[in-house]
Amino acid sequence: MSKVLILGGRAPVALDHARRFAAQGWQVIMADSVSCRLSSWSSAVHEAVRLPSPRRSPELFVAEIRSVIRRYGIDMVLPTCEEVFYLSRYRRSLPQSCRIVCDEFDKLRTLHSKWDFLALIRQAGGHAPESWLVDDLSQAHAWAQARPVVLKPEFSRFGVHVRICPQGLADDMAPLPALGRWVVQQYCEGSELCSYSIADRGRLLAHALYRPRHRLNRSASFYFEQQQRQEVLDVVTRLVAQLEFTGQISFDWIEAADGRLYPLECNPRATSGLHLFGLDDDVPAALCGDVAEMVFPPQGAACMLAPIMYGPGLFKAVTGGQVASWRDDSRRARDVLCAWPDLAPLAGGVVDMACFAANALVRGCSLREAATSDIEWDGEELPCL
Repeated sequence: MSKVLILGGRAPVALDHARRFAAQGWQVIMADSVSCRLSSWSSAVHEAVRLPSPRRSPELFVAEIRSVIRRYGIDMVLPTCEEVFYLSRYRRSLPQSCRIVCDEFDKLRTLHSKWDFLALIRQAGGHAPESWLVDDLSQAHAWAQARPVVLKPEFSRFGVHVRICPQGLADDMAPLPALGRWVVQQYCEGSELCSYSIADRGRLLAHALYRPRHRLNRSASFYFEQQQRQEVLDVVTRLVAQLEFTGQISFDWIEAADGRLYPLECNPRATSGLHLFGLDDDVPAALCGDVAEMVFPPQGAACMLAPIMYGPGLFKAVTGGQVASWRDDSRRARDVLCAWPDLAPLAGGVVDMACFAANALVRGCSLREAATSDIEWDGEELPCL
């Protein structure tokens, strides 16, 4: 039996990967550096391992992964969150006999940079938004003039610190936090799309596109509706080919009223498009680089995080007068967390959230920071080991 070590067990995408690998005959070992009962309590998971934080203790992180690979006879290591950057940086310290599903660190850094990845998009024939790299607000004002723009740190995630200014930059706007370089970018009005893909040595092997139909404010979506856009598929195909890319790669897009598609940023890791694939779809084979044809999710697929959909999502629908559409959407979507008879992950997710909340109280930080700060990478130099 083949064995996979899945990292980032705190994330629903890790649970999704675990169920699919287990259904297709793999033994799943789950690992993370924080509470990950969301995934580890799943019947799909054979065993769970606690890792050191890659951000705070990269040497211990790599040493423990190396130990787990040897102890369990792991055939594949599959990152799902931002631990992918640390895994990539130190992958040469891991056994060569084990498949590490990520590419070289320099490629991931370029893709993660909200400035550098724009050049790759242009080379791949995509419509990169007009953008400029700045160090402070005065430089942003000089470039933007009165145009509607967006300001964002070069390295960030989940829209944190992003300033959306459809009326242009205000004269009294607060200074930019000292978070490194910033990107000021033309404001692209339209509807959001997100893509998730798997590639091996420049070949695109799996691809999903979805609309984040329901979300809370500007945070991550909790409802994923499958879409198809040939232009997105073409641009991603060309980009992974020119990079000879291997691993998981995701993009956020804006579809303008005239149909033009603007890629806004790249996440070289797993994102929620994974949820659209079925248990029998050849995603594990694609991650092995071993499929003859590209894998797509079923047409018309829709998935949701049911606890959020039936909680804050319903409240938002009631207050916004959209109960009828909420009801229709909830009826046709599959829940990502609960898949009968594997129901324990729902309780595990509650325990995880309680742990993150307690950590946030102790540290005096946000819930998001408590849930991700141990694995984040913001462009800083990583030490040699």
